[in-house]
Amino acid sequence: MTEVLDQQGQDSDGGSEEVVLTPAELIERLEQAWMNEKFAPELLESKSEIVECVMEQLEHMEENLRRAKRGDLKVSIHRMEMERIRYVLSSYLRCRLMKIEKFFPHVLEKEKTRPVGEPSILSPEEFVFVKEYMDHTETHLKNVALKHMPPNLQKVDLLRAVPKPDLDSYVFLRVKERQENILVEPEADEQRDYVIDLEEGSQHLIRYKTIAPLVASGAVQLI
Repeated sequence: MTEVLDQQGQDSDGGSEEVVLTPAELIERLEQAWMNEKFAPELLESKSEIVECVMEQLEHMEENLRRAKRGDLKVSIHRMEMERIRYVLSSYLRCRLMKIEKFFPHVLEKEKTRPVGEPSILSPEEFVFVKEYMDHTETHLKNVALKHMPPNLQKVDLLRAVPKPDLDSYVFLRVKERQENILVEPEADEQRDYVIDLEEGSQHLIRYKTIAPLVASGAVQLI
């Protein structure tokens, strides 16, 4: 059984490119997205298509188990694997939800200023959630505190009040594709920028914003 994912790239006819994945490759994609989301300080691009395909795969696996013979050892093994996949999937979605709640004004602002053609960092359901979360937060602040304050203090800029993701934090990564001439910013003012090469299979501890584009492209994997 295989699953089909629509890629953001365009084929020769101008349509979206489809990639056929085996179930094992699909789960590997989910695990990669989970690890990246777990260790990245900012909210990453939504992998809603992978989530949908994994949920469909779980349904197929459940149907196959219903038809299997009772007492078969394979049934227990497959159920354990299903629980593992469900854990990864729920952890991935929960991690994204926590980031959305923590950085909600910045997430919305990034979505509003997103260039045309650039993939969204939010799924449609997440976009609805963050908008409602923003509205409810503003309403709560007004009812509980702001309306009791002097008129000149009854407005609050949530973009300034809520901390931004710390893109200067350091992350561990494993290089999946060799990268050359990666510009690294100095840690001290007296130091200069320098360039490094990342060899395939090597592991590094590096500032997140330096390699953020490589995480998005899949050239490196956060660990």
